[in-house]
Amino acid sequence: MTSSPEPIAGAAKGAPLAGVRVLDLTRLLPGPLGAMHLADLGADVIKIEDTGAGDYASPSVRALVNRNKRAIRIDLKHAQGVATLLRLCREADVLVEGFRPGVMQRLGVGYEAVAAANPRIVYCSISGFGQTGPLSGTPGHDLNYAALAGVADQVGNAAGPALSNLPVADLLGGTMTAVAGILAALFDAARSGRGRHVDIAMADGVLAHAVLPLAGLHQHGEVPRIGHSALTGALACYGYYRTADGRQLAVGALEPKFWHDLCRLLERPDLAPLHRSGDAATEERLRAELAAIFGARPLAHWRSLFHDGTGCVTPVLRIDETLAHPHFRARGMRVAADDAAPPQLGCPIKMTGFEPSVPRAAPRAGEHTDEILRQAGLDASAVAALRAAGAID
Repeated sequence: MTSSPEPIAGAAKGAPLAGVRVLDLTRLLPGPLGAMHLADLGADVIKIEDTGAGDYASPSVRALVNRNKRAIRIDLKHAQGVATLLRLCREADVLVEGFRPGVMQRLGVGYEAVAAANPRIVYCSISGFGQTGPLSGTPGHDLNYAALAGVADQVGNAAGPALSNLPVADLLGGTMTAVAGILAALFDAARSGRGRHVDIAMADGVLAHAVLPLAGLHQHGEVPRIGHSALTGALACYGYYRTADGRQLAVGALEPKFWHDLCRLLERPDLAPLHRSGDAATEERLRAELAAIFGARPLAHWRSLFHDGTGCVTPVLRIDETLAHPHFRARGMRVAADDAAPPQLGCPIKMTGFEPSVPRAAPRAGEHTDEILRQAGLDASAVAALRAAGAID
């Protein structure tokens, strides 16, 4: 692994990925967020955008998934732009790209070309359906990947599949699977001196975590119908209930001990024997009973009654309420570059000997172009020549 020729301002002491350099060519959400996780852990992440539209994520999303990075703009349709990227690759440990399969090869910076410049580089490609297979060139979005992976069929209730503002295929299938693959390949590269091409398909990633539907198939010979399995609405003890003020409670009293605690606090011991009855009609009656109980009082009442999580009952919070919650504040999950900056989500990985630093704001497109190329060995005149040629911006 390489060390940056110049220390990165604001890098945290004890950062586990200090000295690792990542070239991030991705856009929008899955790749940028994955690269940001690496940056939060100390990697020097360089965000590389084209000289046209660049990363066209909305400004608010861009700000949340690109902190702690530096930025450069390179035109990869220009021969000198390709040469510039390959030059950066020689001193990098990781390259992450999220284009459709074949695009990087056509630009002259596919895995083979990059590995020729740096055999130890870890080259991660994130796509919807992967670099191989009949669907490799097929476009899609999060709900398409989840649909074909058999996951959308299991997310929702008896009314049907549910849309989500937390795209599980993008984030679980793309972001986190890519991070795991990159770290595994980096570990091996440190031992062997050889990198790998890490092929991440968002559809594969979300399918690989569909454990409970597959367990149901193995156990019952058929996939559980949505709304008829334990976690999608078959049980009254596991679900959401509306309160008197239109808010929601999450009730997760799956185990008998939690259910008995719930019944005790509700002063309804008569409901205790009905737990997980196995009878659909009984579950429906119990659900109606709980709906009437919880619907009679506002959320504040139930938050007070179940303040310590007894019975596995918690309020359904909005993200602003979550960021203000004492627990998540104590865990460092609300961070900001300064007092005036909008809050961001903290690094979810905690470990001994490392405390994430105050985050650096997401860079402007091309903000660090001159600095990065100077570190790559180009003098001011060479940088000016590339800019005049249109290879960089």
